[in-house]
Amino acid sequence: MRFLQKLLDFYINSSIHVALSAYALVQLTQILFAISNDFTTSKFVFFGTIVGYNFVKYDALARPKKVPMTIPLKGIVFLSFLSLIATGYYFFQLQKTTQIIGFVFMIITLLYTVPFFPNQINARNWAGIKIYIVSLCWVGVTLLLPILNNNLPFTHYFFLVTTQRFILIFVLVLIFEIIDLKFDDTHLKTVPQQIGVVKTKKAGVLLMIFFVLVEFFSTNFRIDFFILKLCLTITTILFLLFSNENRSRYYASFWVESIPIFWWLFLMFFK
Repeated sequence: MRFLQKLLDFYINSSIHVALSAYALVQLTQILFAISNDFTTSKFVFFGTIVGYNFVKYDALARPKKVPMTIPLKGIVFLSFLSLIATGYYFFQLQKTTQIIGFVFMIITLLYTVPFFPNQINARNWAGIKIYIVSLCWVGVTLLLPILNNNLPFTHYFFLVTTQRFILIFVLVLIFEIIDLKFDDTHLKTVPQQIGVVKTKKAGVLLMIFFVLVEFFSTNFRIDFFILKLCLTITTILFLLFSNENRSRYYASFWVESIPIFWWLFLMFFK
């Protein structure tokens, strides 16, 4: 049992789970836009997410605190190194336009982590902006990149899905911000810090209701997609309403991040 616990911790701490969530969203994009055989973008996003998230998490620890290199941390470093090689490999198989946009998001990740100017804080600590940077990056990587790599037009449906994807990521991040409320510095000015937990939950519920209602404006309206998005909305709202500062770290880091994965699996099943 202890071994399984350590294995689960490594799976989460090494960002494999969040990378699988990003992979699932790319797969959802491909299903929604009838994209087939684009394995390159999916793998690029999967390995790139491992590299990006581990860089953000462990660079912040390693530089100022010089955390001792434990066996699990060495494993994460090794996995990140292999993922970096894989990311580079799949990067050069992408379309030129996709490479440029992917590079832009890499710069945003660096800006999010490393101060570009002396004596300046990084973008991660800019008051109130973290949730928008994270949501923007996830929309760009999981939706925009597959669209660009397959030379699809920016249709009305694209902007509708973009709106829904941004709302979904935004609300999922709200759950993390509620759970991390007692750990986050007050100067970060996260949404719960600024308006309180109750109002944050109300705002999240309203956003998810808007998320599902937007589907009625789709020119490609399908009842099966609508039902799945309605189920997704209900599930996300329940996780939001039951979130609090005393929840286990697995509540957000495993279960909440599993929502896109389950959504993808259900859509695959119905498809």
